[in-house]
Amino acid sequence: MQPRRIRKRTTNKQTTSFINQVIAELQAHPEKLDIVRQNLDEYREQTYLKRGFLLAIERFDWVFEASNDVNFICQQILADDYIGNRLRRYPLLFKGVINST
Repeated sequence: MQPRRIRKRTTNKQTTSFINQVIAELQAHPEKLDIVRQNLDEYREQTYLKRGFLLAIERFDWVFEASNDVNFICQQILADDYIGNRLRRYPLLFKGVINST
C-alpha cells in the first residue's frame, strides 16, 4: 500500500486579494473584529453547515480566545499552517469587513 499524498490547496488570486484587503482593513480599524465575531455567531446558529465551515468557525474561536490583539489575529489568518489555511478557505467569515463603514 502506497502512502497517501497530501494535496496542498492553493488559494486563488481573487481570494488572496480579498484576504489581503480584509487584513489591511482590520489593521486600520480594529473595531471591525466585531463584524467577524458577529459573522461567527450568525453562522454558528445555522443548522446545516459543511463540516469544514464548522471547523473554520471553531478555529476562529481558538484564535479569539488566544488573543484580542488585531496584529496577532491577522498573523493567524495569514499563517501558512492548518489554522490559517482553514480560515482563508471560507471568506464568508469576513463578510462586511471591507464594505462596511
